[in-house]
Amino acid sequence: MGNNNVVKPLAGKNILITGSARRIGRHLALTVAQAGANVIVHHAHSADEAQEICTQIRSLGVDANAIKADLNDPGEASSLVTAASCYGPVDMVVNNAAIFKSFGPLETSLKEWQEHLNINLTAPFLISKAFAASLSPQQTGRIVNILDWRALRPGADHFPYTISKAGLAALTQSMAVALAPQITVNGLAFGAILPPSDGAALEGILDQVPAQRWAELTEVGESLLFLLTGPSYITGEIIHLDGGRHLI
Repeated sequence: MGNNNVVKPLAGKNILITGSARRIGRHLALTVAQAGANVIVHHAHSADEAQEICTQIRSLGVDANAIKADLNDPGEASSLVTAASCYGPVDMVVNNAAIFKSFGPLETSLKEWQEHLNINLTAPFLISKAFAASLSPQQTGRIVNILDWRALRPGADHFPYTISKAGLAALTQSMAVALAPQITVNGLAFGAILPPSDGAALEGILDQVPAQRWAELTEVGESLLFLLTGPSYITGEIIHLDGGRHLI
């Protein structure tokens, strides 16, 4: 049995987290649920995992519902907030869903380029726009975009991913201005959190990380909670959770 006296800073909030059936998104969903939030678990192709995490979240005494949407389709991205609102007004959005493929500029096909832009940049734009439109004038909201240290230090590797995340960094700051004061818009730029989903070799990953270690998943959750529950005077900020990798 949990302690009923524990403060739940997100109690009663409904939070939409894209790509939250697996990997880091799954942990983000559990983190906000433990803080008292109801969670809308978005997935594209992970129905079983989405239902599994919803069951786990409900065991914490809050609500959870899964929604399927292909964020490579702008129409489905645009309608995601409306679909999520069937379970109650959305109070906060975490744009976490992304694809991460290893292509250099000369190897990137137009198809791969467009897919990365659709999922990693266009979808957060459309979702954020729909979220802003869904709020009444009296409501406030928060958006957190999940970025990557590469977005602020773009190189040639993972080219379409890096460029799409660099665009998301610019979108974060631009929308922070456009949606103020009603909605805060901030970003979390990750470094070495989990082994790469594209199966890239792990050798040497920590060589240029001043902290000389992988992040703890608890640190990921703590960083998200800070942006969702901390001072509303912080907007347009991009916090690097990368052990100092972006400095080298």
